[in-house]
Order: sequence, then C-alpha cells, then structure tokens
Amino acid sequence: MPNPTVIFAGTPEFSVAALQALVEAGVLPVAVLTQPDRPAGRGKRVTASPVKQFAVDHGIPVLQPPTLRDDTVVAELQALQPDIMIVAAYGLILPQSVLDIPGAGCLNVHASMLPRWRGAAPIQAAILAGDEQTGVCLMSMTAGLDCGPVYASEVVAIGADETAGQLHDRVAAAGGKLLVQYLPDIIDRRIDAKEQNEDEATYAPKIKNPDAALDWRKPALDVVRAVRAYNPVPGAWFMLDDERIKCWEAAEAVGNEAPPGTVLAGGPDGVVIACDPGAIRMSSLQRPGKRPVTAAEFAAQVDLIGRRL
Repeated sequence: MPNPTVIFAGTPEFSVAALQALVEAGVLPVAVLTQPDRPAGRGKRVTASPVKQFAVDHGIPVLQPPTLRDDTVVAELQALQPDIMIVAAYGLILPQSVLDIPGAGCLNVHASMLPRWRGAAPIQAAILAGDEQTGVCLMSMTAGLDCGPVYASEVVAIGADETAGQLHDRVAAAGGKLLVQYLPDIIDRRIDAKEQNEDEATYAPKIKNPDAALDWRKPALDVVRAVRAYNPVPGAWFMLDDERIKCWEAAEAVGNEAPPGTVLAGGPDGVVIACDPGAIRMSSLQRPGKRPVTAAEFAAQVDLIGRRL
C-alpha cells in the first residue's frame, strides 16, 4: 500500500484491530488520537487506553486532548497535513473544524451494517434484537451520528450462542481487513460512497450498568440474549438479597407456571429461573468480589430452591 499521511483516532480494544491492520500493511500513522488516561479496574489505577498502549509500543506519537473543540488542538492536527483521518470507536465527537482537515475526509470503521445500529453499542444491540447477522462498514464521516455515506461493508454472521465479546473480536478483525483493502481506493477517490437509507436507521445507545439488570418478566429467549449481549461488559446481573449476582452463561430451559423470577431448580445441571414465558438455565454465576463459578458450585453456596428473585 502507498504511504498516505494518516491520523488514527480510537480508544478501546475494538480500535486496536484497525490500527494493527494499518501498521502490518505498512501504514504508520503520523499521530494517534485517543482519550485521556483514566482510572480503571478494581484498584482504579490510572490506565492508558489499549490504543495508546499499542501506539507507544510501535513508536507512534500520541495525542490525548479531552476535547477536539479547541483551536489549539485543531491547529495541531492541521499542521500534520493528513490525507485522511481514520476513526474507530474514538469516543469523542469530531466537530466540523476537524472533519474538514484531511484531504480525503474522515473515515469511520463502524461495527454494524449501517444504517442498522448507529450509535455506541451496535454489537450488543444486534444480539439483544436477535439479529442473525451484523457486520462492519467504512463510512465517510459527517456531522450527524453515523449517518454518512458508506464506502464498503462486510457481513458477519452471529453465532446462536455467541457473546458480545466473541462477536466483538470477529467484527473488529473484519474491520481491520476491510480498512486495509479499501483505504487506497478511498484516498485516491477510485470508489464512491453510497448514501444510507434513513428509513432503515436504528439506534444503539451507550450501555449503562442498570441496562444489564435481568428482567424475569421478559420471555426466556430475551433474557438469554441479554446474558450474551452483556458478556463481558458490564455483565448481566440480578439481585439476590443484598448481593448483585452476575450471570455469564445461560440457555433456555423448560419452565412451568411459576411467577417470573422463581427459582425452579438449582444443582449440577444449572440454576433454573422462571421467566414470562419460559425459563432460563444459568450455568456460570459470580458473587461480588468472587470468581465466576459453575451453577453446581453456586447452588452449594446459596439455598435457592423456591426463592423468588
């Protein structure tokens, strides 16, 4: 690949796949934009983003402005004279003053088949909705939320039992490959971007911890999808007395007419909870401050049978 002048903007692990694909293809960005270091983990130690760690390891200059709505930051980016800015899950809004800097514009690697699932959590949204497939798009960025025209896309099938973490890794890898494949044509304007159909747009808002609370009043299939969608972050959970219990694995089970949230069984074959309708069988659970355990181990620790969650 010819050596274009590239600025890369990204923050979490999803972004690293695209950045790594660029570096492996011989495209070393002149700078990486990533969010400022923040407290993370149980110890709340100030930690660099995965993208920053990768960039430092590969000798790429790192910029970490708290906002891009700053004339000094804009001037610094203009001075780099980029051909293109590649954005993958950066997490900060790009104002028009930044969108206008690169000669070939700003290109977003987005984890869905746009216009379906615009927004911050497209992978989780696809699983929650029961979609059989999702994908990744290369989108020309505009001032709106993920509504710019699309240069290229790749479909990724969703496994029947696949978690968001597993799907995330496959979509991220597909995005890196797609980026390297089409970047030269995008920079040289050899392909045109296709406008999205606004009538088909759906939205995937940022996930907050309360969103991951399991609701036994929902059908069992929806509850199982929630367990998959919130694995590994933030982790689907329910309350047991004053403890927040996380559930990492679950499947549909045979239920009965018990009220939603009733514990129907608990033992080596799993902890079975009534839903409305149906039931789920949880096979991996975690108490606060403890490691995840099998359902058999959990049932041995806590008397569950007949309780209503």
